[in-house]
Amino acid sequence: MSTRMPKPNSFQLLSADSRAQIDHWIAKYPPDQKQSAVMAALMITQEANGGWLTTELMDAVADYLQMSPIAVYEVATFYSMYELKPVGKHKICVCTNLSCMLRGSEELVDHLQKKLGVDFGEITPDKKFSLKSVECLGACGGAPVVQIGKNYYENLTPAKVDEILAGLE
Repeated sequence: MSTRMPKPNSFQLLSADSRAQIDHWIAKYPPDQKQSAVMAALMITQEANGGWLTTELMDAVADYLQMSPIAVYEVATFYSMYELKPVGKHKICVCTNLSCMLRGSEELVDHLQKKLGVDFGEITPDKKFSLKSVECLGACGGAPVVQIGKNYYENLTPAKVDEILAGLE
């Protein structure tokens, strides 16, 4: 990624709806702290772009929040909820941390990789699914856990995963 300064008014790459949603988050902070809305701005921008962020869109967020682009890139590359390359319509995040691993996440990973024919970071040929390993989904009591979109699924088995996938359009 480049560290160049964004072009003036590059934020116009953001839709009016996205800017309105970002403004909602900016309003939650003191006027001189609008950069505090960066995480929400990145999520809004990512959702509007089919689930991933381009460098140009991150530059637009930086411009809109009056931040340096590198500060936005740092946030986007640190947190696992941001994607810097295209993802499938349904991004399947599998927790592979210790609690989930002890309760069978390795079996789920093997099952998903075979069923979908993809590895972590890949998209199925029909662009319907992508698979991602995440460090923790914060639902250890329901291990093993996956997140698909905004939904969490707990206490999973390969059979339960198949039912969930079959129910997705």
